[in-house]
Amino acid sequence: MSSPARILVVDDTPANVKLLADLLTVKGYDVVTAASGEEGLQKVAEQAPDLLLLDVMMPGMSGYDVCRAIRADPATGVLPVVLVTSLDPAQERIKGLEAGADDFLTKPIHQAELLARVKSLLRIKTLYDEVGRQKAELAQWNRTLEQRVTESVAQIERMGRMRRFFSPQIAELILAGGADDPMKSHRREITVVFVDLRGFTAFTETADPEEVMGVLHEYHADVGRIIMTHQGTIEHFAGDGIMIFFNDPVVVENPAERAVRMAMALHQSFGILSAAWRKRGYELSMGIGIAQGYATLGMIGFEGRVDYGAIGPVTNLAARLCAEAKAGQTLVGHRVLAGVEASVETESLGEMSLKGFAKPVSVFNVSRLQR
Repeated sequence: MSSPARILVVDDTPANVKLLADLLTVKGYDVVTAASGEEGLQKVAEQAPDLLLLDVMMPGMSGYDVCRAIRADPATGVLPVVLVTSLDPAQERIKGLEAGADDFLTKPIHQAELLARVKSLLRIKTLYDEVGRQKAELAQWNRTLEQRVTESVAQIERMGRMRRFFSPQIAELILAGGADDPMKSHRREITVVFVDLRGFTAFTETADPEEVMGVLHEYHADVGRIIMTHQGTIEHFAGDGIMIFFNDPVVVENPAERAVRMAMALHQSFGILSAAWRKRGYELSMGIGIAQGYATLGMIGFEGRVDYGAIGPVTNLAARLCAEAKAGQTLVGHRVLAGVEASVETESLGEMSLKGFAKPVSVFNVSRLQR
């Protein structure tokens, strides 16, 4: 149930105050009184009345002064003010309108007229309050909408950056809070895959730039599709060389097996692609190297140009294995082999001395998947 309307009666004559207060209280209004203009302004600030019955002739601040002060305050600019006077109504009406009064009552007060005018002005005050409430709600909705639009734009931009490196599923998982922020520096064991084309340098020396770009576009589109299917993380493209890793930013079960299965899918798809290229006179093949180990991962770059990268010996080992891989080979080290031994067939290539590694590395070629 709504509270009764609050009416402030301001008059320096106690009998007038009591008469008005009694009439209004009987009708269920909440009545507050003040004996001077100064006290009346104080009560307006403290009690927040819905309507003001204001005597014109008072010592100190007159009713006109009080009315002008109320209208000058934005917080009370629409507060209904009824001037009560025993002076000439015609003259007082003009002065009252100039001061900002809404209505007038002439002394002695006629009860029916008083109640009718109060009821009418309170109805208008209610409409003003409703408009003000709706305006505030609309402003809040606009702020909320603006905030949501800003957040959505930021989310879209962040999603765009994430999709440069991660599959859509992983990017959405990160943005939804299902994975740690990958851009923060962290350390994790990952499986790194390097993919590189054989014969690409010779091809670029003889082919037109448009042909080279066309081949790269087909190659990247094919490789990118398979990487996304296996939910790999793309570290970078460098012409015909591509670095991918698994187990970050989302930890996966047996990342080595996932990497090897992706490599086998790449070889299978590349066979179709290279056959089409041979018909156009392009002799290109692909080699892959896979290594597993710990790396430091996170944001690399500067403001305006940021990449997601991995640093550590494991990335160098994968790159060296890739460099040693012949056409169609997928070379892996001992740690990768331990994770995939039960599901692949391999052949040992013995120990190789790789650039940047003090000791020879045992190398294995994955020939096919068993299951």
